[in-house]
Amino acid sequence: MIYKSNMVFQKIVYWNYFVIYGILLFVLNNQSLLAQRKSITASASISATIVVPIGITKTVDMNFGSIISSATPGTVKLEPTGAVSATGGITIPAEKGSVTPASFQVTGEGNYTYSITLSSESYSLTRVTGPETMIVNNFTSFPSGNGKLTSGSQTILVGATLSVGASQPPSEYKSESEFQITVNYN
Repeated sequence: MIYKSNMVFQKIVYWNYFVIYGILLFVLNNQSLLAQRKSITASASISATIVVPIGITKTVDMNFGSIISSATPGTVKLEPTGAVSATGGITIPAEKGSVTPASFQVTGEGNYTYSITLSSESYSLTRVTGPETMIVNNFTSFPSGNGKLTSGSQTILVGATLSVGASQPPSEYKSESEFQITVNYN
């Protein structure tokens, strides 16, 4: 019986060695995994894209055309479409002359959108042969506010309102300074 109990005891001891050895292997392997996890790294590539700068060029100046004034002041509104309308004592004759909204060509990266900022100032037109003036303000555009550079370009048309004084003397009137339009990528 002692022999059998010694064998059982030896088996338990061997089994304990086996378990302890297994636990040691497990702990040592996990420590190396934990150490590796603390120093895991990742990487990413870097890129950049240079786009075509946005640009704008005037292609046509604004012209309100021919206007007939009277003893009553009024206004002439030039739409970006080229349509003109008058208020007050102002008449647009049948031969209205060369009526054109201002035209600008915007260029840049294809299919990008951009914002349009029109001047909020008033500009003075002075009679070529005298000191009399008229005021231009309330600029509007088509497109209005934002545009899109389909195929890398787009045309902006700009209109405004001209204030004509009572009995404005006949003559050609020209601006002393040009109005500003600003475009920026969105």
